[in-house]
Amino acid sequence: MADEKIVTGNDRVNMENLYRSETFTDLGVGSIQVLRPVTPDGADDTARTPIFMGTAQIMTPHGAIPVQAEIKAATLREACNAFPEAINSAVEELIQQAREYERERAGGIVIPRGGKLELP
Repeated sequence: MADEKIVTGNDRVNMENLYRSETFTDLGVGSIQVLRPVTPDGADDTARTPIFMGTAQIMTPHGAIPVQAEIKAATLREACNAFPEAINSAVEELIQQAREYERERAGGIVIPRGGKLELP
């Protein structure tokens, strides 16, 4: 969180890093967003490669959780084929983060290194 930038009203859009967004979906499993690089006048920027993002939901006892992952691909067809692996990797990362969070919460008692826990 420390490396997140806070956007203020004085910030300007980076005209050298513009993308046009397109979304493709099968109306079932999920969607793939294609971020196509464009120039400041809106023309395709062929010097940069598109970015593919996959989005799906996993169902939990507490409701749906959205999952998003970058898909390493050069074309929409490649992105569709790589979608399951990218989403599964993102789900595994979420599970690991949840487990780490639970470990941190459970670690409320600290035992000195090499020592014994002494109670008053």
